[in-house]
Amino acid sequence: MHRLPDQNPDICKPEPSAAAIWPPLRRFIAGERRLGRFMAQQASTAVLYEFLRFGAKQAWACLFGAIAISLMLATWRYYPAGAPLPRYDFLLLCMIFVQAVLLATRLETLDEAKIILIYHIVGTVMELFKTQVGSWIYPEPNFFRIGGVPLFTGFMYSCIGSYLCRAWRLFDFRFTFHPRRLSLIVFSLAIYINFFSHHYVPDARLILFAAAIWLFGRTTIHFKVWHRHRAMPLLFGMVLVSAFIWLSENIGTFTKIWLYPSQRAGWAMVSVEKLGSWFLLLIISYTLVSLINAPRTFAGRAEPRPACGYLADLLFAWRGRKAE
Repeated sequence: MHRLPDQNPDICKPEPSAAAIWPPLRRFIAGERRLGRFMAQQASTAVLYEFLRFGAKQAWACLFGAIAISLMLATWRYYPAGAPLPRYDFLLLCMIFVQAVLLATRLETLDEAKIILIYHIVGTVMELFKTQVGSWIYPEPNFFRIGGVPLFTGFMYSCIGSYLCRAWRLFDFRFTFHPRRLSLIVFSLAIYINFFSHHYVPDARLILFAAAIWLFGRTTIHFKVWHRHRAMPLLFGMVLVSAFIWLSENIGTFTKIWLYPSQRAGWAMVSVEKLGSWFLLLIISYTLVSLINAPRTFAGRAEPRPACGYLADLLFAWRGRKAE
């Protein structure tokens, strides 16, 4: 039997499972532990299992967002153009139904619902302003709207807050050199104000990027996939999440949920410059989630390797077995 180089001898001792947060998942905890003990017998299978576990946790964290994107694609492809209920209103009713089902089945916690509600309001207020100044439009008619903003749009922002809240608990986030939450609140307010003010005064975005580097430059996030914590710079993690949000935004505009002025004559990919906007908006969401999940200091040994390193680990383990 091959033991992972840094595997603890008591790796198979039961540990609190993040799945216990959501009651319907508790029945699978024992089975997953048995599978984990089996996969830990070989170095290559242990690395592969941790990589797959990382993917499964990410998928579970993305549950609310994945449902929203699936509804965008499905209604773009199949929703009848002449239906009595406009597509945007159908999406609103669907998202309310999804929210109710997730809460009723306890696949979503009350803390997650709070974040979704708060971020829904924060996003809707910004949407009202941005559509009035022509930053983007919602091209289809609908009934449930405020000004030029369909009410379902707040749920798109809520997907980000939901993901962060779920990932925070699934991966047992710990931190070193984390900024004080008061600093995050002040910084997030400055970001939010700049989203409005840059239409009238010089854009402070470069200053905000510099402030983000100053605040988070030393911060390391420690995330637990299986039995030990991995580590990466928090700024790098934020950039990765912003990139996925940008990809989702391209899906949203492709399905004509909303359109930028440059897309009215025909769809084109959203400018890469929007990554900066999503990065700053992500910090606002991160601050909101940190008010519910207090950042905890990491006091242990972490493996300084992000999830993509698992593929390299798997390759080396396979090569080692081949050489025997």
